[in-house]
Amino acid sequence: MREISIGTENIELGKFLKFSGLAQSGGLAKMWIEEGLVSVNGQPETRRRKKLTPGDTVLCEGQTLKVAP
Repeated sequence: MREISIGTENIELGKFLKFSGLAQSGGLAKMWIEEGLVSVNGQPETRRRKKLTPGDTVLCEGQTLKVAP
């Protein structure tokens, strides 16, 4: 599990995937989310504007990322 510090109270899921470096573009992040390939806290998530807060975990492309403050 890799921790990604966001420096804010929250961040949108699509932006987080790009910010973390997992998705090379916002379009790729959007595609993964819309196709149901991303899970947040163990649940599939299809809303790219889903707000993530510190402590949330994101699973995508076989990698687990944890949102850090």
